[in-house]
Amino acid sequence: MPPEPAPTPTRRAVSPLDHRIEAVTGHDIDTLWACSDRGVLDEPHAHLVDLHRELAKSQTGVIFYLRLLKRLSSGEFDVDDALFARIDRTVDQLEEATDARDAAARQVLAALESIEAAAAALAPDAQQLSTDDQAALLAIAAGAKLYEHLLTGRMSVTAASGTRIPYTKLQRLEDAGLVVRDTDHPVHAGQPVALTDAGRAALFAARWKPTTQAPQVPARPGTSPATPTQRR
Repeated sequence: MPPEPAPTPTRRAVSPLDHRIEAVTGHDIDTLWACSDRGVLDEPHAHLVDLHRELAKSQTGVIFYLRLLKRLSSGEFDVDDALFARIDRTVDQLEEATDARDAAARQVLAALESIEAAAAALAPDAQQLSTDDQAALLAIAAGAKLYEHLLTGRMSVTAASGTRIPYTKLQRLEDAGLVVRDTDHPVHAGQPVALTDAGRAALFAARWKPTTQAPQVPARPGTSPATPTQRR
């Protein structure tokens, strides 16, 4: 009997909570992951995405052992003691993977419910951003520095993308508490500029308006919506 195959990289596994996460944030999971990698998300949403990554990873393990169990019972192998032992071992591994998936789902659910509860109350307080402000914050989120021209003395912000942001715009964003400069660095060498927590929250609220009602996740027979599957 050939050895058990190792899990191979696959597309991101879909979890039962994906619909609720997308509803409360207003965007799809892949975009949220990308925004988290760029550091655009505020702390609660970044934490939710981190937990969701663990949930997706554990869901991939469940899928792998389900497929392996299906293969073992497909008639491809001789029915003997070795097959029975392998099936027993796979069932144990599937149970462990499911326990890990359910634990990850409970953590995601706790973080998600906190965001859902706070969304309606926080949304009216989020600062309203113009299109130009949104573009500037997005550019700064990817990395930016404030420079002073040695000859003219004029100052401007240059983002990692190459985008230039006027100094007056930076001052307005600073006054609003949305960005902060690292003044330990001289401006002629480039002062790093970063979003504050308030800046991340305002940008997130402007680009992805939270919904007040999250749709129910379709549940399999015998399970409740948006809750981990309980086994006997």
